[in-house]
Amino acid sequence: MATADADDAPLLADEPLRPGSCSRELELREFRDRYVFRSLDGGGAFAVARADGSLRTLSPEEAASGTNCKVSRIYGVGGMIRMLAGSYVLVITSCKGAGSYQASTVYHVNSMKFLCCNDAIKHLTSEEKRDEAYFMSLLRIAETTCGLYYSYDRDLTLNLQRASKLATGRVHKPLWKQADPRFVWNRNLLEELIETKTEKFTLKDGPVRITLFSRRCNRRLGTRMWRRGANLEGATANFVETEQLVKYEGLTSSFIQVRGSIPLLWEQIVDLSYKPRPSIIEHEEMTKVVQRHFHDLLQRYGDTMVVDLTDKEGDEGNLSNAFAAEMQKFPDIRYVHFDFHHICGGGNFDNLQGLYDEIEEAILKQGYFLMNSKGEILLEQNGVVRSNCIDCLDRTNVTQSFLARKSLDSQLQRMGALPSAESISQSNSINDKFKKLWVQHGDELSLEYAGSYALKGDLVRYGRQTLPGLIKDGMSALSRYYLNNFHDGVRQDALDLISGYYTVSKSSSSPFQIIGFEPYLPVASAIIVGGITVTTFTLSQVGRSAQHLISSIIFAGLTAGMVALVKANGKQLCSRPRLCGLI
Repeated sequence: MATADADDAPLLADEPLRPGSCSRELELREFRDRYVFRSLDGGGAFAVARADGSLRTLSPEEAASGTNCKVSRIYGVGGMIRMLAGSYVLVITSCKGAGSYQASTVYHVNSMKFLCCNDAIKHLTSEEKRDEAYFMSLLRIAETTCGLYYSYDRDLTLNLQRASKLATGRVHKPLWKQADPRFVWNRNLLEELIETKTEKFTLKDGPVRITLFSRRCNRRLGTRMWRRGANLEGATANFVETEQLVKYEGLTSSFIQVRGSIPLLWEQIVDLSYKPRPSIIEHEEMTKVVQRHFHDLLQRYGDTMVVDLTDKEGDEGNLSNAFAAEMQKFPDIRYVHFDFHHICGGGNFDNLQGLYDEIEEAILKQGYFLMNSKGEILLEQNGVVRSNCIDCLDRTNVTQSFLARKSLDSQLQRMGALPSAESISQSNSINDKFKKLWVQHGDELSLEYAGSYALKGDLVRYGRQTLPGLIKDGMSALSRYYLNNFHDGVRQDALDLISGYYTVSKSSSSPFQIIGFEPYLPVASAIIVGGITVTTFTLSQVGRSAQHLISSIIFAGLTAGMVALVKANGKQLCSRPRLCGLI
């Protein structure tokens, strides 16, 4: 989930705590033998032993007793994970208000910390100690995870339409029992213990509030190059449900879109090239994987329409053609291909109107959700558009913003905030705020998946590419290249550990044996840079003696040979995940 507040966004009072709401502030008391967590607003208390991570509930008197301890304020306990030497407890050490959702404050996690309960480390073997040290380094990476949001008294994992149709009994259950487990980042960590973006503007002298709320699925969580396509259960990488909420004079509407990687079994292994070639993984269950994916979407959202934004030619074309061939086996699901790069080449964002003209009837039929101030449902959304490109970032965000603007016009017209023939695009100030909202939204999702800001932000903001935008895109592209090749393997391990896809066990062999030639990349890089430098220097001295020419040829040959060796072994030299396989 991602958040940005407009300076003029109104403050909304929190609703009273309802059954199942959480403690807003906790006191952490650190003793030599235990951690004590005590609620400061009337909740309970518990202790975690520092030796082995065992839990014990405490009475208020027990929680407040004891001296000679370090006392600090924390804002939540994210859960616990067990490893070789004991347990580690995740706590939220800093947060800030980031907006509101249905009159409840949404908080952004500024910082987190794992508390160690691992006294048993002294009993581990030397190899186990090395493994535990690496696991701990992965936890440190997990502590820096961006884009995490939460609420103390509102379930953020359910969109407005689903939340409004909850059974009465379920509403009074604890928040963690109401939640959609797909969108709970720390679901695995909680087992041991158990993206709002906002803009406001005025139409017809009444305030209109627009909120973007994105929920990232945890079923195929990962980094850009190490989590592509689908797994055997049909869950896809970078699957995000985006909800556009609109509030005006007591009416609240919601428009849902989803994005997700092409739901085939495919990979795109980094190999030091700028754009590694995607390849399809041959598997006998390919069609069943696609079927499982769309069965889940149909069950959750109803009628599903696929908008594929990939290139029709080249490596992307091979993947797109395979996707199209699979979709022919599912005649009840409409598949639309739109070659974004070809049709919108040169940064002509307005050409997306052709796509909208093709699918307008279906989008209007799917509709949107509308509810009045009494909670009565006036309209329901009966389907969803599923958009994808290769990364489901840049092209997808531009397209979703276009469809969202079209839906926003319809929502505001139905609410009476706009005349039937008008659009927000006719007001520069309102349209600019809307575009800014989607640019920030795209940046947040890109940072979480690719590690850099989104590309093509200019197309959303201005409808064309600008020179500053090209420079920003170039810097983001370089950042993606570096992170994908030299950092994301370790980051993928951290995500697999936190999400529970890898379970630490003493009975398993160490997963951290050296793979390939990763440790030798710095040496190879130094030799290449040194060879180029020496070759350049000796070439400048060729006129003085023939010996410099021979030296230049030798060093140039050595450098070329090292470059060829690095290129040939690119996959082995890049940072690779070691805990889990690709699917």
